[in-house]
Amino acid sequence: MFEAAKVLGAGLATISVAGPGIGIGLIFSSLIASYSRTPELGNQLFTYTILGFALCEATAFFGLMLAFLILYGS
Repeated sequence: MFEAAKVLGAGLATISVAGPGIGIGLIFSSLIASYSRTPELGNQLFTYTILGFALCEATAFFGLMLAFLILYGS
């Protein structure tokens, strides 16, 4: 029973990866739209995009870390 609860909890914790996946798609689609409007700001836009990507990806890593802690923690 305890093992089933661990697996269920880890599966629910991995749902947190869906949000950053959508967020990353929105970030890069906004980069493409912004770059097509103002190509002279390309380097600055790319810098902000990478910052947003890193912050979104960190959220996904926290969710995965929680899932692994639930599965393999004591």
